[in-house]
Amino acid sequence: MSLNNFYFKDFSFFSLWTFLLFSALSVWTPVQGDVLVIGSNLPIIAAPGDDVILPCHLEPAFDVQGLTVEWSKPDLKPDPSDRLSRVEYVHLYRDRKEVPDMKMASYFRRTELFIDDMKHGNISLKILNVSEEDNGRYRCFIPKLQSRVKAAVVELVVDSNFAKTSTTETPLQTPDPQDTTPTNAGRSRVAVVIAVVTVLLVLTLAGFAAYFSRHIFHQTLKKHPEDDETEKQPLPV
Repeated sequence: MSLNNFYFKDFSFFSLWTFLLFSALSVWTPVQGDVLVIGSNLPIIAAPGDDVILPCHLEPAFDVQGLTVEWSKPDLKPDPSDRLSRVEYVHLYRDRKEVPDMKMASYFRRTELFIDDMKHGNISLKILNVSEEDNGRYRCFIPKLQSRVKAAVVELVVDSNFAKTSTTETPLQTPDPQDTTPTNAGRSRVAVVIAVVTVLLVLTLAGFAAYFSRHIFHQTLKKHPEDDETEKQPLPV
């Protein structure tokens, strides 16, 4: 083996490995700006007459003041006998203001968003003076959000045996059976990232090990040039 051939092969190997490593990083690095809608995986429990907050926010924080925000009860269905019937909203925010004409009559003047906090991604819904008729699942949805998780579900339980108290919940993701969003999307993505980084680290160490082994072989050739000369001598006939 000539030294020129060794240099060429060694440089080609290292260049190819570098290219593959950066290609893998560009494919597996999480896309920045992927915003998720996060609700609560615990029910909000209140007593009749309480004011409650159904937690829902975007993570990471994202300004939604210019987007449409829909709060609805996903378990309510249109009346099949009435073609003109529709499922009305618990609260509808559009064009930077509430749209009361499309909300359910039982929630009229009883719901509100935290308008000033929407620029930080807070789309939690406050419901005033709840009653047992308000029991059920509530869905917060941002239809025009450029994300794979546009909705989350929060369950409200109004119990007359529950002592009146202010409810504070830690916002967590709850999957909606009617949505196609994956369960525990945030934690799953973190696990995937950790696995990919581990694999890339192992491959990187293996690549450097191969590179240094070739480097040691090159040093050996420099110390024993007679081996290279022997390869050039013709075999006896």
